Amino acid sequence: MAEVKLFRTWSSRFALRIVWALKLKGVPYETIYEDLSNKSPLLLQYNPIHKKVPVLVHNGKPIAESLVILEYIDETWKENPLLPEDPLERAAARFWAKFIDEKVLPSVWESFTNDGKEQEEAIVKAKENLKYLEEELKGKKFFRGEKLGLADIALGWLACYGSSVFEDVAGMILLTEEEFPLLSAWKLTFADAPIIKDNWPSIDKLVAKFQATREDQLLKKAPK
Repeated sequence: MAEVKLFRTWSSRFALRIVWALKLKGVPYETIYEDLSNKSPLLLQYNPIHKKVPVLVHNGKPIAESLVILEYIDETWKENPLLPEDPLERAAARFWAKFIDEKVLPSVWESFTNDGKEQEEAIVKAKENLKYLEEELKGKKFFRGEKLGLADIALGWLACYGSSVFEDVAGMILLTEEEFPLLSAWKLTFADAPIIKDNWPSIDKLVAKFQATREDQLLKKAPK
């Protein structure tokens, strides 16, 4: 029986962070795929507050929330650290990871789940947030420097779900080489890393899933 188990769905961008981190660290683990429309008793037992994935179970003890899990993994398995040793640099990495979750992702999601004028306004906000990341990448290969770090893993969904899924499905353009040359280069470099490209979900399946999600969101927002 594996001492490390990961409860996830095939498409969760938050769970994918944990997959990448475990692969980067060389940690063997067992995957338990969840159906969120019919959550298992184990998932509800391990994450009774949020009742969602990802959940990492290590030696029978559950850890929930992707950024919390990433830090737990980094503190437990020291190989290929996600966080630098310097306290100021560690704080900066945590700041950008939190900024990605609290500002960047919601603004991109708002762009994706709207159309017309609302989408245009949301894209403006999303680009404002992306510009901060563009500035942070000056002189760097990754947000941490030459190596993948916490912020890169946190933003990894943009390389997978961004142009290939969100932009194509919603017919929007967020990230261009002209406007965001550093982020565009980062996206290609990140996606080309072996542990990343070997663990992509199926793009065709993602497109189908998020097409349905977008249609559902637009239907809910439509005037009655």
